[in-house]
Amino acid sequence: METIKRRSWAEPFKIKSVEPLRMTTREERELTIKEAGFNTFLLKSRDVYIDLLTDSGTNAMSDFQWAGMMLGDEAYAGSENYYHLEDKVKEFYGYTHLVPTHQGRGAENLISQILIKPGQYVPGNMYFTTTRLHQELAGGKFVDVIIDEAHDPIAEHPFKGNVDLQKFENLINKVGAEKIAYITIGATVNMAGGQPISMENLRAVYQLASKNKIKVVFDATRAMENAFFIKKREKAYENKTIKEILLEMCSYSDAATMSGKKDLLVNIGGFLAMNDYEIFEEARNMVVVYEGLHTYGGLAGRDMEAMARGIEEACQFNHLQARIGQVEYVGNRLIELGVPIVRPIGGHAIFLDAKQFYPQLEQLNFPAQTLAAELYLDSGIRAMERGIVSAGRNKETGDHYYPKLELVRLTFPRRVYTQAHCDVTVESVFEVWQNRKNVKGLKMIYEPKYLRFFQARFEKL
Repeated sequence: METIKRRSWAEPFKIKSVEPLRMTTREERELTIKEAGFNTFLLKSRDVYIDLLTDSGTNAMSDFQWAGMMLGDEAYAGSENYYHLEDKVKEFYGYTHLVPTHQGRGAENLISQILIKPGQYVPGNMYFTTTRLHQELAGGKFVDVIIDEAHDPIAEHPFKGNVDLQKFENLINKVGAEKIAYITIGATVNMAGGQPISMENLRAVYQLASKNKIKVVFDATRAMENAFFIKKREKAYENKTIKEILLEMCSYSDAATMSGKKDLLVNIGGFLAMNDYEIFEEARNMVVVYEGLHTYGGLAGRDMEAMARGIEEACQFNHLQARIGQVEYVGNRLIELGVPIVRPIGGHAIFLDAKQFYPQLEQLNFPAQTLAAELYLDSGIRAMERGIVSAGRNKETGDHYYPKLELVRLTFPRRVYTQAHCDVTVESVFEVWQNRKNVKGLKMIYEPKYLRFFQARFEKL
């Protein structure tokens, strides 16, 4: 008698509402990508088939969250939803004080202006675009202290988001602790391929920072996904809940910036959370200037309610297993087909190694930007460049930064696409991989001053 060796996996939700997708022809896509200057950010949504540009604000909310939207208290001051969100942040993240912001970069702006004095250094486990820009605008200088394995796309280190403690200590000894504004810790590390940081490393970083009276600012945007990896990969945490792991992670920090548009399953919203009352007082004062009153921070009451409810849902193990499992499924299929991706497979996205796709292209011919455009041309799938364009220019010299990683990110929104969409994506990437040899690359014809990857324009060589 034949037996089933492995039971099939399915999404832990059912579909209640649908949004039709528009199919386009190759001829149509050739026109639209050219009009967009070969920048996928400049494509119109209506011209995209499967949108893997970002998982930021593109998630599907649950019936529980939509029900909460109807309970929005839109009072200008003292919204009931603010206090519900505050309670949930205390319960799941453990921080004492909360300042809501319209999204994560609003929180980055506040903490950068409060803690950075011109000329200070801000170490971190690899840069993130908006984080580094806010630090630079406040007069700081970012220093990468991530482990070397994070810059190697094929290294199989289970925690490539870890801080290299020796690099951090060397910086302290070189410039002095008083010249370091704080250390920023991302979990997971987006630019490294959605790679997690271990609890052991978080604890050690906090101990070293505290010893030198340096604050730790946590980027908690995908911290729940990081907690899932800790549960799976650190033996001491295999029997802990996601909530327990998350609380311990946050305990090794003094403050956190948060984009609720990722982990928390909402379309808009974020917050700055902290334990230090003096920082809270300054942030509460500044948020009125940049975002809105301290009890709404640029958000409608209904958005804060959806975020509060999203915290509860996003911490559920089954949700995270399905969310990360979908990414893992696509990554494993691509590995089987011989397509070069960042390994191990990260939490929120698959990162294609554009240098391996197009070894014939110099980095100044923008191989990752080229690959994102070629993928769109093949199938209408929209992805994002994460290479030299995203890295930008050195503020002091004006030269391009040349990151070791030249990647294209296929970012999966939570609870949006099905297994069939995953299969279509794999097939399209494989088709582009097979047709890689004759691709020529791009040149940049327009470059904005800040965060150029959003609006830069290119043309084919």
